[in-house]
Amino acid sequence: MINLPQDFQAHLDTGITHLCRCWAVERKDGLLLGFTDHDLELVFEGMTFSPSSGLTAKALEQTTGLSVDNSEAMGILSAAAVTEADIEAGRYDGAEVRSWLVNWSDVSQRILQFRGTLGEIRRAGGAFQAELRGLTEALNQVQGRRFQQPCSAVLGDKSCGFDLDTPGYSVELPVEAIKDGKFLEFSALGEFEDRWFERGRYVVKSGEAIGLIGLVKNDKLLNGTRTIELWETVRATVLTGDLIRFEAGCNRRPRTCRLKFNNFVNFQGFPTIPGEDWLMSAPHRDGQNDGGSLYR
Repeated sequence: MINLPQDFQAHLDTGITHLCRCWAVERKDGLLLGFTDHDLELVFEGMTFSPSSGLTAKALEQTTGLSVDNSEAMGILSAAAVTEADIEAGRYDGAEVRSWLVNWSDVSQRILQFRGTLGEIRRAGGAFQAELRGLTEALNQVQGRRFQQPCSAVLGDKSCGFDLDTPGYSVELPVEAIKDGKFLEFSALGEFEDRWFERGRYVVKSGEAIGLIGLVKNDKLLNGTRTIELWETVRATVLTGDLIRFEAGCNRRPRTCRLKFNNFVNFQGFPTIPGEDWLMSAPHRDGQNDGGSLYR
């Protein structure tokens, strides 16, 4: 049962209510948008909620315990609010969503009904439909450390501890040529070893695709020309001259961590853990079969 503020409850008890819904959507790049199904602008929480068709919602389903709240948000694709290009580029993936029930005649009387993130987004007929995921959705994800031979950390994160701004491990430069949206060619990266950026990350720093992030699949240096292949086509237009930052790649092996990054002290894998070959191995007649360590 939700405990409502006394003044809000008193308004509901009158039987003649002035209720509307307000939505705030904050993308990962920091852009904050506000929508309401009221016919006038409303202002609270330091935000302006616009009376547009940018976002509406189906009935909100909320449960007790640790069940995941779920609902769906719907809206119209428009240049003034949510655009098809931004959805296609993934700018709304994982965006934070908050929903209030508000007394539009006195916005101080309101209650936060939902807080979560946008999930799967579908587009059709000039409109979009997005899944809403509650805060307990994170509890469905695997937590804790994994016991495996490769490193389980992401290069540059807290557990890895490596600073990717260290000279020689990242570079920003304009695109010289692009093919099929994912093959980039450069002539000014000869100082980096062949495959230096393979399995690394890229960040678009300018142009229509600014802010988009992805991974590098291949990095080949041949006859002074460097060709970098991305895992996926950039989901927005990248033109020659657009600035891109490339970061060194890591294959999560102990040798790479020690020699390429000098960071073996933070290696998060277990190089000597027995693998599948050891589990399926059979005893031999010769040699020392005393059940001791295989690494002595």
